[in-house]
Amino acid sequence: MTMKNRDNERFITSSFLNFFTHIIGFGFGLLIGISLTSYLSKTFSLNFQIQQFLLPSFGLKPQLSPPLSPPPPPSITIASTNVNVSVSKNLTKVLSDSKEKRVIKKSNTRKGLSDFLEPPIAMHDMSEEELLWRASMVPKIQKVPFKQTPKIAFMFLTKGAVLLAPLWEKFFEGNDGLYSIYVHSDPSFTETVPQSSIFHGRRIPSKEVKWGENSMIEAERRLLANALLDFSNQRFVLLSEACIPLFNFSTIYSYLINSTKVYVETLDVLTNVGRGRYSNNMKPQIDLSQWRKGSQWFQIDRELAIEIVSDEVYFPVFKNHCNPPCYSDEHYIPTLVNIKFLMRTANRTLTWVDWSKGGPHPSKFIRPDVTIDFLKKLRHGSSCDYNGQTSNICYLFARKFTPHALDRLLRFTPKLMQFN
Repeated sequence: MTMKNRDNERFITSSFLNFFTHIIGFGFGLLIGISLTSYLSKTFSLNFQIQQFLLPSFGLKPQLSPPLSPPPPPSITIASTNVNVSVSKNLTKVLSDSKEKRVIKKSNTRKGLSDFLEPPIAMHDMSEEELLWRASMVPKIQKVPFKQTPKIAFMFLTKGAVLLAPLWEKFFEGNDGLYSIYVHSDPSFTETVPQSSIFHGRRIPSKEVKWGENSMIEAERRLLANALLDFSNQRFVLLSEACIPLFNFSTIYSYLINSTKVYVETLDVLTNVGRGRYSNNMKPQIDLSQWRKGSQWFQIDRELAIEIVSDEVYFPVFKNHCNPPCYSDEHYIPTLVNIKFLMRTANRTLTWVDWSKGGPHPSKFIRPDVTIDFLKKLRHGSSCDYNGQTSNICYLFARKFTPHALDRLLRFTPKLMQFN
């Protein structure tokens, strides 16, 4: 072999070794790079997970990027009497220079207490079960956090129209904000009420009522429940289409709002029209010694009204065991009050009725019966106890007056009853 061939062979061998060495070095480096990358990836992932786990526990905040600054809160001012509430820069200030209660005003931009306090319109779509449930709600905190003017709920239980409406129009005139009106008439009654009348829009969802049956009590509960939806109503008066007021509004308002009693008769009548209507099937909820009778026409406060609409103990007993000749409208509320509110009642009604002729219905009064002397006797012809004092104002209302007596009543009221 020549020298030249040996040199070529060495060159080839050397080149092959160098190429092989580079391949091995490249592969080894690639392996190290892959291993290192995998290691760093796992380490970063683990550290990130540990950080995510530890941050909430130790209250630390990740400094990945500066947080966005929240927009400044709006400044809010609540209209009130000597009370100013403002919110600005996360700081709330309440300023008050007196102990006067807050005046709630309607807001068009937010939902507040005024929206909660606003009663629904008289004709709503609540079922009776929903109505009674809502009306039975009672706040546990007795002191109201707003300025409240107490109102009287005048509840008319009628067959159709309020027959003596013109007289009542004069009675209520000029006393807006001090009363509420609710009318329960037969569902078949379709006569419209003029928009100018105070009775316009005051009919509530009603059901058929039959004289002497438990549907009468259901109607009374329905009226009370609707009236209770207005938190300002503090006194509740049940009236018929044949009732009249015997005094002007301010006298009746003061008498009821300032009274320390409710006006429900709770009479223990020993005859067949009293205890004779009791059924032993009413035990154990109602015992004979608790059975009472009284006038259907009551004047009560909010506490008793709530008790009546939420009663699930005594009313079911009456529905099952007091049907004609047991008349629940004469016994249910008197018996309930005797059992639970005996010390709260004056044991009399404020609605005068003439039962002197006997029979199942009281006397009616037509035009010739209405005289000044007759009305004066109703107004001041008896004595009674009022808030611990003797008074000659014992009746605020009277019945049964027919539409034929309306013209004389309207003639006498300006001077005698001092309407307007």
